[in-house]
Amino acid sequence: MTDIAQSLHIKQHDLRQWLFNHALPIWWEKGGDREKGGFFEKLNLDTTPDDINRRTRVAARQVFSYALAQRMGYTGETAAAVDQGLAWLNGPARNPQSGMLYAVLKPDGTVVRGEFDFYDHAFAMLAYASAFRVRPQDRALEYAAVAIRDTIVATYSHPVRGFEESNPRTLPLKTNPHMHMFEACIAWIEAGGDKTWHDIAQMIADLCIDKFIHPENGSLREFFDGDWNPMMGEMGRIIEPGHQFEWAWLFIRWSRISGNAKYMKTATRLIEIAEDAGTDPERNVTIFELWDDFSVKDAKARLWSQTERMKAYTALAQSADSDEARRTAVVKAVEASAGLQLYFNTEVVGLYRDRMKPDGTFEIEPAPASSLYHIICAIDEVSQLIA
Repeated sequence: MTDIAQSLHIKQHDLRQWLFNHALPIWWEKGGDREKGGFFEKLNLDTTPDDINRRTRVAARQVFSYALAQRMGYTGETAAAVDQGLAWLNGPARNPQSGMLYAVLKPDGTVVRGEFDFYDHAFAMLAYASAFRVRPQDRALEYAAVAIRDTIVATYSHPVRGFEESNPRTLPLKTNPHMHMFEACIAWIEAGGDKTWHDIAQMIADLCIDKFIHPENGSLREFFDGDWNPMMGEMGRIIEPGHQFEWAWLFIRWSRISGNAKYMKTATRLIEIAEDAGTDPERNVTIFELWDDFSVKDAKARLWSQTERMKAYTALAQSADSDEARRTAVVKAVEASAGLQLYFNTEVVGLYRDRMKPDGTFEIEPAPASSLYHIICAIDEVSQLIA
């Protein structure tokens, strides 16, 4: 076994042990609300719940996480966690008139923010796809996702391409929910969904290349006006290295699905930017924000960005056209995994930090449930390099 292969095996073993033996049990046993349903938004660092208002995306992400855990071979409880998340999405979080989802609720189910949120609906569709992968006989999961998808297409389609944030329109238009809609479409394609998922994924992929990507330097902007021009001023100049990695991971997957190499070229450039300009080699972490000239806007480093770095390099390794290219990508995937592990240094094993300050210390704050989705997906992706 080569040195890099051995490092990969050791790193992946450590990550899976942390996930299976500690994180997944805690986030169900302590993070699932048996009394009111759904999931707590955060856990304090002693694992007591921080019972604040609940974003619908958290229930959706926990469905994804425990469905994926089942597919990964985790032998702890998964079905009850998936059931509880789906019950929240199909119950308190659902508007009985429109069939769409409220964005934020109080722990008792009272609606706090009921207007359409594109981001939350993208995660709901991903949750249904994830559950369907482990429950392929449950067609209600597919019907629920298709109903949401078709309502978004009918009600929130942009006049040219993409989707609006609301109806009537509000600005800015955002790339981030499009990215997660893209992710949900790919998940449904992989789960055997209908052709419309493929059509929407194709539209988003091409919208990204044509409008989201900076025509001169290949970076991906975040905020746009109603005609898909970058917002004026500073808002239109923001790029997030973590999203560069995340879009790259999706584009590499889409390149395989579509058979079109142009998406691979875009992905490679996004990874290059996120690594060279957006990753701090001294801390071995990907930072939060850059300006579009690649100068640093915000040097803090969020946990989720480290997982996207892992996923991007895993996909790059799987698509490498030479042994040397694969080895280089695997080395980076191992390096990114070590960066993620910095966030796991907590008194209670299975919790994690969320925000690293520029000096390398961490904000002391409750652990967000929403990050489990990022973590388990990254660990699963890297594990595929060993298979």
